Amino acid sequence: MAEIIFVTYPAPGHLLVSIEFAKSLIKRDDRIHTITILHWAIPLAPKSHLFAKSLTASEPRIRLVALPDIPNPPPLELFFRASEAYILEFTKKTVPFVRDALSTLVSSRDGSGSVRVVGLVLDFFCVPLIQVANEFNLPSYLFLPANAGFLAMIKYLPERHRRIASELDLSKGDEEHTIPGYVCSVPTKVLPPGQFVRESYEAWVEIADKFPGANGILVNSFTCLEQDAFDYFTRRPENYPPVYLVGPILSLEDRTSKDQDSSDRDRIMRWLEDQPESSVVYICFGSFGILGAPQIKEISRALDLTGHRFLWSIRTNPTEKTSPYDLLPEGFIDRAANKGLVCDWAPQVEVMAHKAIRGFVSHCGWNSVLESLWFGVPIATWPMYAEQQLNAFTMVKELELAVELRLDYVLANGEIVEAEEIAGAIRSLMDGEDTLGKKVKEMGEEARKALLDGGSTFATVNRFLDDLIGGDF
Repeated sequence: MAEIIFVTYPAPGHLLVSIEFAKSLIKRDDRIHTITILHWAIPLAPKSHLFAKSLTASEPRIRLVALPDIPNPPPLELFFRASEAYILEFTKKTVPFVRDALSTLVSSRDGSGSVRVVGLVLDFFCVPLIQVANEFNLPSYLFLPANAGFLAMIKYLPERHRRIASELDLSKGDEEHTIPGYVCSVPTKVLPPGQFVRESYEAWVEIADKFPGANGILVNSFTCLEQDAFDYFTRRPENYPPVYLVGPILSLEDRTSKDQDSSDRDRIMRWLEDQPESSVVYICFGSFGILGAPQIKEISRALDLTGHRFLWSIRTNPTEKTSPYDLLPEGFIDRAANKGLVCDWAPQVEVMAHKAIRGFVSHCGWNSVLESLWFGVPIATWPMYAEQQLNAFTMVKELELAVELRLDYVLANGEIVEAEEIAGAIRSLMDGEDTLGKKVKEMGEEARKALLDGGSTFATVNRFLDDLIGGDF
């Protein structure tokens, strides 16, 4: 029997997808005895261990092993200045603890005889741990909870860096990048914002440089969605490991927020039940898409201008104990009483699956993008941080599966998007013939087919498991 070791990055979005992938592997292959998740904590996600525990509670063959607290972690100030540099530095500090944990796991399994550790699946931020896998003569596979276009950008980055390092300009110029795997030229302005901050840029290059050292790369996408990127990686670029498209990986259960009363969920779902079919626009920018009062005002004005029914999830800073209603303009709730609902947290999977939802104004986190495709709900793109700008570009320009609100918006820059622009995007989602919606629904059907026996993802996951486990079991 085989044991697979996962090492996750403890941000909620990464944990969610990694654990869902682990569950799918266990259900797929009876050669797997256990999946052990080595879990570490960061100050920005102090409750991540509770979140991970809730996600794994339904699968007894997944066990969580907590690593010790990391001594002398990088200063939190670095995260707010250069988040990728902070994450990479933190990951490097986990190396000795992962080495110790892996030594214990491997030695205990060697003594049992019936179960053997066969390899590691590492979150892509955990690339420094490839060296630890090598020390134990174990294969390592990088897990990318993003798309194949993002992987194409990662492969391109160190190649470009070696070409232009002596004349590197971190400003957002007008350069267009010819990135293998993309049909369209990719503008500089949609690259991840961290690539315009020197410390983060250097971390990006270092991370990307380590990808070829893995035995394979697992990507949360599927062939039909990103055919051009898939074809590029299928040709096996020189010195690059095999790429497995193993998505869509979706967590359709175990998603209840532990901080929310069930009455919040019930209130939202009751309200949706009272709305006509395909009449509601859902607005949500993810857990970290926290907007200030001026931008909240402009969204409120946009909703007044369009008159459409809406469900609006407004996330607030938990340390400030602010209610979403405190940020809304005076009189807005009264004006919207018959057509809209404002909330903090929303049960997104249930919301997206509801027949009343027609469009989604989204931050373009890849989990949310895949959910929009799965449920056939087109999005208007409003990226905020991380790789979301590139996701927005991919969905609008490369795949033509979304409405462009913004492609290059960055939350940290503090720009205010005005009501008229927001209203235009909402009208594009909600008014007239639903041509885009039909195209998105068709892609959602392709996503389901990919997961079925005989589908592209089904076959790819089988190939990955055979490559990892082999014929010894």
